[in-house]
Amino acid sequence: MSGEGQVFECKSIHYALGKHEDAAKLAADCVGFANAAGGCILLGIEDGREGPPAEQHVADDLLERIRKRIMQTTTNVGVVAVKKTASHGGEYVEITIHRNQQSVASTSDGRFYIRVSDETHPLRGDDLTRLMADRNSFVWELQPVRRLRPNQYDAEKFLAFVESVRASDRVTDFVKNKAERELLEHYFFAREGCLTQLGVLWIGRRADRAALLHAPAIQCIKYDAQGKKVRKYSDGWDCYDLNPKEMIELVWRDVPDWKESYELPAGLFRKTVPHYEEEVVRELLANALVHRPYTQRGDIFLNLHPDRLEVHSPGLLPVGVTPHNILHVTSQRNPHLAKVFYDLKLMEREGSGFDRMYELLLAGGRPAPEVKEGDDRVTVVVRKQIIKAGVIDFMTKADQSFQPTQKELIALGLIAQHESLTAVELGKMLALRNAEELRDWIGRLRDWSLVSTRGRTKATAYYVKPDVLRRLEFRGPTTLRGIEKHRLRELLLRDLEIYREAAISDIHERIGLEIPRRRVQRMLAELAAEGAICFAGQRRGRKYLFVPSGAESSAPGT
Repeated sequence: MSGEGQVFECKSIHYALGKHEDAAKLAADCVGFANAAGGCILLGIEDGREGPPAEQHVADDLLERIRKRIMQTTTNVGVVAVKKTASHGGEYVEITIHRNQQSVASTSDGRFYIRVSDETHPLRGDDLTRLMADRNSFVWELQPVRRLRPNQYDAEKFLAFVESVRASDRVTDFVKNKAERELLEHYFFAREGCLTQLGVLWIGRRADRAALLHAPAIQCIKYDAQGKKVRKYSDGWDCYDLNPKEMIELVWRDVPDWKESYELPAGLFRKTVPHYEEEVVRELLANALVHRPYTQRGDIFLNLHPDRLEVHSPGLLPVGVTPHNILHVTSQRNPHLAKVFYDLKLMEREGSGFDRMYELLLAGGRPAPEVKEGDDRVTVVVRKQIIKAGVIDFMTKADQSFQPTQKELIALGLIAQHESLTAVELGKMLALRNAEELRDWIGRLRDWSLVSTRGRTKATAYYVKPDVLRRLEFRGPTTLRGIEKHRLRELLLRDLEIYREAAISDIHERIGLEIPRRRVQRMLAELAAEGAICFAGQRRGRKYLFVPSGAESSAPGT
């Protein structure tokens, strides 16, 4: 069945009964879902199938056996098992696993797991500590502030919130039509007859917001080329007057660097490209505010350097998310705060913010964002410099002509910036596990002839054909990175014919450093195997020698 992933899994009925029963794996999956966002396991649907076999029937006592077995093999896991019948009569079991809001689930033998994307991963050491800290963050949102009644809020902030909700096209009419006081409970701003900490953060009065354990604060510091502080922008950002939305607006308004831009030639006209896209800056701020742990002290820092913007956010990434898989894995730390941000159009939906930043930066001729995890903070680096101005024009026209998906745009942007990438290189940049996943990112780019390939399997190279660049009026510099195989062969032979003997480093420098060294090395090996050249020495001391036509070489390379 399609849709398997973070909160959904399909398994054969034999997973829970018969000689193929795997109670340990079922327990691990239930623990993984409970420690993540909760989820659902459908027993009786094979991999790749849309439903159960028509002749499959579930015994009435199986539900009770499954419930008892899960209770015996897990700790702190709440499940509900019900029998379902498909439209064609086939039966299956739906197991709903509840998310643990405070406790940490484990198997009965003391093993901890978490659901990451479509897999269940074991937890060890520091991961378990981080998971427990994330549990505290989840409780932080809903914790009632006992001294504050639901009507003890800032009237202006509450009115602005209600107006924003009713003006948003992401909110259903059912929610928009709720009474003002009902909206408090809908967004968990009020609970048990009191304002929650989430409510105080968003609509609370200044003194009440200041009383929160770790109310967010943002500092923006500008540095010169030597790394010295030259200016600080933070007037009014840390006085507890502002809710998260107001903080984002003030940061964007008060920092003049956001308004600086490049002017690039565009035919008879000039094109203005900002140093930092507004959507990228706002998404970085929203991510820093939404995904930080509110049980940990620390300000958010925006460090502006001459060549880059660094956003430092306190706390580490959620369990299961790493700088390498951040494009593919989603994990909720403050889900109710994230819901408010999404409904008010302050950020993309959960898990798609970084995808959007990749798309914008690559389409703007800049490198993809860099994510770094330190001992107590996460840093996202966005480069200001445009690597290739011509990529901007090319990506704009490709988007207008073909309307590619977001994944296709990201893959095309990487290939266009590097001119040629092997399947291994592209997969590594996108943190993909196999060629099947890469196929989803390449999508229709080959069908549209935007991207061409040469080679096979891992040696497959993706590149943009010169005629495509001409057709879409790409005005970038000409390089040899995507040089065809037969041209590279002749280039190497011509170089060795002139110099007779040379190391690979000298050859590489003369023919063009933009050509990947690995391609040069492979072609030299092929020429040696053919007898067109030979070599002497090993490893770093190896020299390649030209073999005149008709001559026989006795060098080791022949």
